[in-house]
Amino acid sequence: MPDTVATCRYDLPWKAALTHALRAFLDFFFPERGKQIDWTKRPRFRDKELAGISFGGTPDGMVADKLVEVCLRDGSLHWVLIHIEVQAQRDTSLARRILDYNYRIFTEYAQPVANFVVLADEDLHWRPRAFHNEVLGTVMGISFVTAKLIDYAEKADELQASHNPFAWLTLAHLRAQQARHQPDQLYAAKWQLTKLLYQHGWGKQRIIVLFKVINWMMALPDSYQQRYWQAVLDLEKERNVDWITPLEQSFMDKGREQGIKQGREQGLESGKQLGRKEEALTLLERQLTRRFGELPSIARTKLTKASLAELEAWCDALPEAASLETLLK
Repeated sequence: MPDTVATCRYDLPWKAALTHALRAFLDFFFPERGKQIDWTKRPRFRDKELAGISFGGTPDGMVADKLVEVCLRDGSLHWVLIHIEVQAQRDTSLARRILDYNYRIFTEYAQPVANFVVLADEDLHWRPRAFHNEVLGTVMGISFVTAKLIDYAEKADELQASHNPFAWLTLAHLRAQQARHQPDQLYAAKWQLTKLLYQHGWGKQRIIVLFKVINWMMALPDSYQQRYWQAVLDLEKERNVDWITPLEQSFMDKGREQGIKQGREQGLESGKQLGRKEEALTLLERQLTRRFGELPSIARTKLTKASLAELEAWCDALPEAASLETLLK
């Protein structure tokens, strides 16, 4: 049976990138808005609160949404909230949903709310920017700003040259969409983007975050993934760096083989779940050790007992964590 491309994920990559580099996101997609924010005051992510405000089910095609508290440079307001949504498929209810989110968040916090939407679908003509309703002299509605990924499809050279990580992420998203179920094409695109990581001179933390992003977003069949990791190791030897070790432990054979073995003994699905948890646990332990030093036994016990969802949530929150205690509380 020939290798087929696994389903590429867009949710976790966008969420991880937004948490890691919010300012770069605004500088790339909404530069005029980003200039109005006081970046000397650290943004505060309110994703847990957003989960309580959100609708019962995730709308089709919505791959990421974030809620973040920021301060403005002009000092006119103590703080404001920014709601960011990434929409991967055309959805005629999007504009109405943005109005609902804006109203619910405003009602919860009694503070102004700005909505930024990235349209990551493939319909060139679908560009919702407002929802308004007028009856008997009463007007209700909202206007919001959007960015359209497909507008960058013909700007590959500019994206590759840009130092902004969201130019790189935009190129990765577009290449993943274009490759569809063609593993050769996806492998070539993934390898090109991997080499770009080293050419920009980004720091170690950014390199590791973006490696996680590309492995989620551009999932390869096992044989291609093994070939890919060998190429990465060879590239690191050439450049005399050793930055990918945590991800290496997560995405290479060990965790995957454990999952497959357990799947044969207890059922394929449960085995895959165990393998994914082992991968996430190994990755998170290594990242925490590198960030905070040797982990206390109580922290290791908590990690071992955690669910896969909890491990993934901690991994996503790590770039913004001030301490081990606040991260694992």
